[in-house]
Amino acid sequence: MVRDFDGLSIGVFNVKGRFYALHNRCPHRGGALCLGPVTGTALHDADFRFVYGREGELLRCAWHGWEFDIASGRSLVDQRIRAKTFTTEVEDGDVYVVL
Repeated sequence: MVRDFDGLSIGVFNVKGRFYALHNRCPHRGGALCLGPVTGTALHDADFRFVYGREGELLRCAWHGWEFDIASGRSLVDQRIRAKTFTTEVEDGDVYVVL
């Protein structure tokens, strides 16, 4: 879900029961990051085969396909690049974003 707060666009995501908030701006080229698909990625297993994993934990920018970890905002390709994250709080079933 993407919401605007005083001109700041923020996406809120539920990943395995925990809530995370990201600035709806991709650090690569400024695209609407939070409008991209929530996905997983290819991982290798103990037998060095590739398997699909991390389902629902990653966000892919709709503009250029850059992938980010929803919990940390970090890019999967370059750990130095990250989307801005915001703290979330849950009170009485309502989710709040701390600006």
